[in-house]
Amino acid sequence: MSKKGLDEFFEEYLTKNNIFVNKKALQSNYHPDHIPHREKQIKDIASILAPALKLEKPSNLFLYGQTGTGKTICIKHIKNKLLKLSEKNNLNLKIIYMNCKLKKVDTEYRLIAQLAREFGKDIPITGLPTNEIYNIFFKVLDLKKIIFILILDEIDELIKKTGDRLLYNLTRINTELHNAQLSIVGISNNALFRDYLDPRVKSSLSEEEIIFPPYNAIQIQDILNQRSKEAFKQGTIKEGVVAKCAAYAAREHGDARRALDLLRVAGEIADRENNSQIELKHIDESEKRIERDRILEIVSTQPKQSQATLFSIIELYYDRKINKNKNPVYAGEVYDQYKDICIKSGLRPLTQRRLSDIVSELDMLGIIQARVLSKGRGGRTREIKLNILSTTKKEVHRILGMALDII
Repeated sequence: MSKKGLDEFFEEYLTKNNIFVNKKALQSNYHPDHIPHREKQIKDIASILAPALKLEKPSNLFLYGQTGTGKTICIKHIKNKLLKLSEKNNLNLKIIYMNCKLKKVDTEYRLIAQLAREFGKDIPITGLPTNEIYNIFFKVLDLKKIIFILILDEIDELIKKTGDRLLYNLTRINTELHNAQLSIVGISNNALFRDYLDPRVKSSLSEEEIIFPPYNAIQIQDILNQRSKEAFKQGTIKEGVVAKCAAYAAREHGDARRALDLLRVAGEIADRENNSQIELKHIDESEKRIERDRILEIVSTQPKQSQATLFSIIELYYDRKINKNKNPVYAGEVYDQYKDICIKSGLRPLTQRRLSDIVSELDMLGIIQARVLSKGRGGRTREIKLNILSTTKKEVHRILGMALDII
């Protein structure tokens, strides 16, 4: 496109009719005034955290549920309400939300240093002993009578990297404080996360738990109808579009976030085509694009051992296809293939038990489906299926091969 052509394109874009009124209403960081189908969870969380308004320490709280079930949006909604009321009544209440997947808080040092900064301390990015960082944070926190609620989203990701010493230290902090009190709200997609913690950490937490069940298709339709009224011009969405979005998302474990992304991207596709309405074909195209982008992002950010495991599974599937073998792929075969891949890529092979953990992690991410099968006296094994579109599978195979320096 020539410079003149590009200028004309942007000029036309500025003046053309857009089907969106408020695209933010379909984004994950949007906070609606009303959160449908989560009234019970909101009430339960509010009742647990309410003592903070009387400067009494709330119980530690953990929120569990799969991706897109409303955990983050609910806790942020309650956080905003509490802080607004606290400010109105001049209460010494501080609430900080942190996403543990973000690089700035993805280690023990970084997280505690960031907390100290939130309380006004200038902490270097690196260089100080971790114990000194803790001491600085403890001292600045305890300068006055305050209730501090720390919300740690994706907490299981942080504990995977740092171990549970961080949680142990934070839960024991109240025994060393004279003025302030700290409560922790942890958010995790993994309901079994607590089972992997040291018994001493479990004892220190003494937490309450709230489970967020997946949304069903009808509930997702309600959410989409609510948001689409804010996001699009009236008459923009053709009949059946919202229902199809909801059906796709309900199939993906009731993920409302995915449904909103589907509708937003479908709207963007229709808009680029200068189409005044979102049609069913736009949802299908949106599904393909989002699936591809999601899988590629996950794959490219996985540790080398996880990449080697997934590459082994894909290699076995290609081998099945070439030899017209319709038998399923089993965990034992994956381990044998994985050891060969490790030799080629210069990796040190993990034990079969550790590889089994990686298979479970890939299953949780939705890239594969691992089903336990009983073989009677032969014990148990796992049947592994790929949850990747054929077109995406080729690109994933190529990216993994390059990452492992095999192709």
